[in-house]
Amino acid sequence: MKELRIRVLAGVFVVAGVLSWAGARLWNSLGTLPSVPVAAPIVLALIAVVLAATALSLRARLKAQRERRPDAKGVDPLMAARAVVFGQASALVAALVAGLYGGTFVVLLGSLDIPARRDQAIYAGFSVVAGIGVIAAAKFLEHVCKLPDDEDDDHPGTATAS
Repeated sequence: MKELRIRVLAGVFVVAGVLSWAGARLWNSLGTLPSVPVAAPIVLALIAVVLAATALSLRARLKAQRERRPDAKGVDPLMAARAVVFGQASALVAALVAGLYGGTFVVLLGSLDIPARRDQAIYAGFSVVAGIGVIAAAKFLEHVCKLPDDEDDDHPGTATAS
């Protein structure tokens, strides 16, 4: 399994942000801008918490397994791989969503004197921050589940499935 690159996530974020900014400016010139849901940053934050909790749980179980504790509960490799795939998918979607809300946030910065627009800007800004939190938690989960042989990507015979 290949590691998710920060450059890919940053590229998705920037492209989505630019397209969102352009679309929001166009939509704003034609009428009212669609609202940013209050639930957007909350849902992203919950996903980040789930990813971080999974990573911390797996890290503790792997540490107990390495130390050969008699009560250590093993980590199923398939479960770890599924967790990493969930983390990678979440990071890609979070980069896209954070970019979309980031572009909207930039457009809303021009009208912070209107209370409704100010609230929308706050929700969009928190959505971007929560999206970055999802990406950070996903990268941490990926790091926790990385096999020791994964660092040697130059040799084709090494184990690369997390």
